[in-house]
Amino acid sequence: AVRNSSTFEIFNNERIYIKLTLLYNGYPSSFIDKRFQNFFSEYINSSSFLPFIDNETQFVTMRNKILNLPTARQSQVSISAATADIDNDQTDEPQNEPTTTTVQERNKKEHACGNKLIVHYTHEKRFRTFKSDMHQVYDNTFKDTPAADVKLIVGNKNRRSAKTELICKRPKQSLLINKPFKSKPSKNDKGKDDNHEKKTTSDPTKK
Repeated sequence: AVRNSSTFEIFNNERIYIKLTLLYNGYPSSFIDKRFQNFFSEYINSSSFLPFIDNETQFVTMRNKILNLPTARQSQVSISAATADIDNDQTDEPQNEPTTTTVQERNKKEHACGNKLIVHYTHEKRFRTFKSDMHQVYDNTFKDTPAADVKLIVGNKNRRSAKTELICKRPKQSLLINKPFKSKPSKNDKGKDDNHEKKTTSDPTKK
């Protein structure tokens, strides 16, 4: 409130609003006054009997002191920045450099993987000669070219059954239970019931 108030009158209205809000939320008046006194005592001369602001001069003095202090957000950012600098500092510990053997093994693996071409297809009965056909087409197409040094690997994966393709998820158990169907009474049955009720409710003295 002190930072955002440009005059003593605006600050005084803010102070009243804060106190009324605290009273509305159930805080006792003595507790609120004590908190205000503790706050003002940090910026007002201790010789004052009641540490409250009474004029514009006191407010301006206190506001200038508070504006020179960092806000809670600024303090948090400074702490976070300092922590990040500590974490990013380089240590004097030597890093494990890769040995010549490790580099050679890595190059061999990359070279072996780079000289392979892996192709997969879904297995079916009609594709019985697909592997040999693929190798033959590849050799005839890339003969006497750098691609001929690449090893072709043709693999197959199992075909999903029709049951698995059509049924992806079993329905809920409640949907699989047959519920009895209640038939609605027909108009003829309803007319018979009405005639029966009329006969039973007729006057017994009439014959």
